[in-house]
Amino acid sequence: MKCIFVSDLHGNKSRYNMLFNIIEKEKPDGVFLGGDILPSGFGLNEDIEKFLKEIFLSKVIKLKKSNFETRFFTILGNDDPRIYEKIMIEAEKDDLIEYIHNKTVSFENLFVTGYSFIPPSPFQLKDWEKYDVSQFTDVGAISPEKGLRTLEVSIDKIIYSTIKEDLKKLSKNAPIEKTIFLFHSPPYNSYLDRADLDGKIVNYAPVDVHVGSIAIQRFIEKKQPFLTLHGHVHESTRITGYWKQKFGKTYSFNASHDGPELALVRFKTDDLENATRAIL
Repeated sequence: MKCIFVSDLHGNKSRYNMLFNIIEKEKPDGVFLGGDILPSGFGLNEDIEKFLKEIFLSKVIKLKKSNFETRFFTILGNDDPRIYEKIMIEAEKDDLIEYIHNKTVSFENLFVTGYSFIPPSPFQLKDWEKYDVSQFTDVGAISPEKGLRTLEVSIDKIIYSTIKEDLKKLSKNAPIEKTIFLFHSPPYNSYLDRADLDGKIVNYAPVDVHVGSIAIQRFIEKKQPFLTLHGHVHESTRITGYWKQKFGKTYSFNASHDGPELALVRFKTDDLENATRAIL
């Protein structure tokens, strides 16, 4: 199957226009959107809701009316207020997209699982942040109990749930070796999670330049999924020079980008080795 993967579009209209022009021309079987798809800003904002409906979903509707069979696998990211998740859920009910956070769907002879949460970060919005493998907050990060949320979550859930435990549950949904995992967070200590934090000190302690998830790293290395897709750390490819990495048999791709252009990963499910990344 022929697929396209993008992430961290952050509500950039020119990126969306370019993406949908490419989709219309190439007619991929699957389009994967890896989170941080909305304009920045949290809370109730009519402009964000309008953007989601008029810039993103309206283009999907147009394609569907033209009998396109392209499937849109979508998650939100840490910069996307969770209050807008309800629009994504409604869009799925209308058969426009497949909103796959924390669930698994079939994709021909494969499966696709989505997961939005990232480990604690320095950012204030905490809708999509969760403890990673333990109740630990890295130097410079704000714990999940603090910061701001657009939807209420019980304090017990905030303190005691982890990405590690979530992945244990998700791994039971389908055969791992046949599942594409669409993550927002990259795996820890990889080419894909290298942040531009060299020399940064907080309270006399150095900040880790790797900001990905230890749970996701261990999950990939141990379980060996078919393919994993990641975003979140925009500058990682510029710093490391790599947008993909192989962990045993598993390929992992990064589609985030820190320039104004659209970063677009193209891959075929029967030829992952020859996937390409274009800056448009």
